[in-house]
Amino acid sequence: MKKTIFYHDTDCGNVVYYANYLKFFEEARTLYMAEKGFSVPALMARGLYFVVARQEVEYKYPVRYADVIDVSTKVLEVSDIKIVFENIITNQNGRLCTKGKTTLVCVNQAGMPSAMGPEVKAAMAPAA
Repeated sequence: MKKTIFYHDTDCGNVVYYANYLKFFEEARTLYMAEKGFSVPALMARGLYFVVARQEVEYKYPVRYADVIDVSTKVLEVSDIKIVFENIITNQNGRLCTKGKTTLVCVNQAGMPSAMGPEVKAAMAPAA
């Protein structure tokens, strides 16, 4: 996913505010799932909700106002109830800026862990 950094993404030093990386990861995960054939609203309509259970972020190099970043997404691990995503953010020069690892857990409407279903699990399986 390509993204241009706007002023509202940054802090007073024109560097991306640290919490905004979580939004970038979320956007990239949502697009990744859509590319695999699963929209978040459609999953929710089926009673499948994905919640963040764990988040890791490594800030390697600052992203600044007007930079154009690439947020790549891949699945590292999948089980009946869990998907672990990795996001890598590079800037327009290809420099590694940020790495993130997000663990999502599938829950039902009551917030209890729930199997995501074999078709979702298969589609989210890491590439060989």
